Amino acid sequence: MPQEVQSRREWVIGSRDKVAEQFLESELSIPSLLAAALVQRGYTSAETAEKFLNPRLSDLHSPLLLPDCKAAVSAILAAKERKEKVFVHGDYDVDGISSTAIWTRSLRRLGFDVTPHVPHRIREGYGIHEDAVRAAAESGAKLFITCDCGSSALETIALARELGMTVVVTDHHELGEVLPNAQAVVNPHRKDSTYPFPQLAGAGVAYKVAQAVASECGASDEQFARAFLDLVCLGTISDVVPLIGENRILASLGLDALSNTKKAGLIALKRVSELKQGVPVKSRDVGWRLGPRINAAGRIDDAAHSLELLMADEVGEANRLADVLNRHNMERQREQKRTLEQAEEIVLEKKLHKRGLIFVWAPGWHPGIVGIVAGRIANQFYRPTLVGSLDEETGIVKGSARSIPGFRLHAALESLKHLFVSCGGHEMAAGFTTSIDNIEEISEKLVLYAEKELGEEGLIAKIRADFEVEESELSADAIESLTRLEPFGEGNRELEMVMRGVTFESAMPLPSNPDHIRFVLANSIALSGMAWGMAQKFSEIDITEKKDILFKSDVDTWNGRRTPKIYISDIA
Repeated sequence: MPQEVQSRREWVIGSRDKVAEQFLESELSIPSLLAAALVQRGYTSAETAEKFLNPRLSDLHSPLLLPDCKAAVSAILAAKERKEKVFVHGDYDVDGISSTAIWTRSLRRLGFDVTPHVPHRIREGYGIHEDAVRAAAESGAKLFITCDCGSSALETIALARELGMTVVVTDHHELGEVLPNAQAVVNPHRKDSTYPFPQLAGAGVAYKVAQAVASECGASDEQFARAFLDLVCLGTISDVVPLIGENRILASLGLDALSNTKKAGLIALKRVSELKQGVPVKSRDVGWRLGPRINAAGRIDDAAHSLELLMADEVGEANRLADVLNRHNMERQREQKRTLEQAEEIVLEKKLHKRGLIFVWAPGWHPGIVGIVAGRIANQFYRPTLVGSLDEETGIVKGSARSIPGFRLHAALESLKHLFVSCGGHEMAAGFTTSIDNIEEISEKLVLYAEKELGEEGLIAKIRADFEVEESELSADAIESLTRLEPFGEGNRELEMVMRGVTFESAMPLPSNPDHIRFVLANSIALSGMAWGMAQKFSEIDITEKKDILFKSDVDTWNGRRTPKIYISDIA
């Protein structure tokens, strides 16, 4: 990207509390580097730090503390007693698909007759479509369970009630002023909720309520965990909820379960993602390999393929479906590249990156791709970004939005709700549908809203470093100890450190991709590593002169050997 269109970026470096670090170092017998990371994350007592480092199922809260959970369990058990058919309605992303799989698999184990459904992104769109409700009623379903959706589906849930179905909502999205008229609305974001951890993903809410149902039917929490931790982990990590508290427990133990899963569909998915069975799966593997393939079916074709994969028990069928998802993912990558290039061209041509918010749209863009493109543009130009796909026949623009820290996307869209056919989501991500006639007005008003909300300072990308380190702290054991901070994600990002006065023994472009630099530091332990996409930067500096570097660390496990590495993300 040309220098003149890069967003302004500043390093913001955290300070260190040596006293608190030394206390944890002594109490937990850990290296100073790990102690510093824990203190930086707010874990200053031995008890809280130990809990963070050692996630346990026993530290999960009781599902019955969730609002309406008892009512949901009662409604579901009543349906079991009456041998009623159940319709489970999810969403077309990883969180919604894994939630649907959790509900379907767990209820079938308990003897329920269950029909699962995830919407078609193009035909039905986000949320609960009237056609799905009518199909559920026509199938004979008497209990309608939602997962990862339903909190704002007032009209379609009212229709489900009119058609004689009991409705149980399990969701985690932001709620409006009025709750849907359901038998139970289990959502930790409810204003009347006293649940200790409101940041569960949709899969987390589904997992907890399904666990309460299974418990009432005689299953132990450990049995339930063994059966469904791999699925709840997929949804939790993929939905980019904060990986702290209960989410950290579900993600951490879920990754262990996913590494050795017995589910044929997940084993097949790992195969096409080039992840070996039995080898530890990391959060980045979910975020960059498994999750995108599950999402790809819904973006390019039909999310039902992904649900079928997560439900598959027969090896041959699982492998066939995994291959289908892999092909969809390759098609998604091609479509994404084309759309991103076109969107960037429009942004630069119209100088949209000079404003407080970017809204770009065009005909012919695949509606299933625009969310990814919005995220890339938001990151590249450090602006809240909306990307829309125009249907020229109807004049309808469907799109997705991604935000930057400090800008509450959901609130911004809600302030212009009258100009949208529909909109909804979170502070950092949202979806919308509107008419082409309203686009200019929406764009202008959102730009003003963003510029007022963020100001000039809010549009400067803050590259946050946890703290400065000394060369002497970067031993192999210390770098190895930092892997205990995993899984990384929102709310528990990878440790970023600054080291001053660094020189390089060598720095050479990769033969396979000269944009990337492989280097060795000129220090006592000759630490080696990579600088992805930084060939241009390295060509501008003298590697023998002292520089300050911003970097992450990891342990490379190539060919079974564990080698500490560092990865430079910026050079001052």
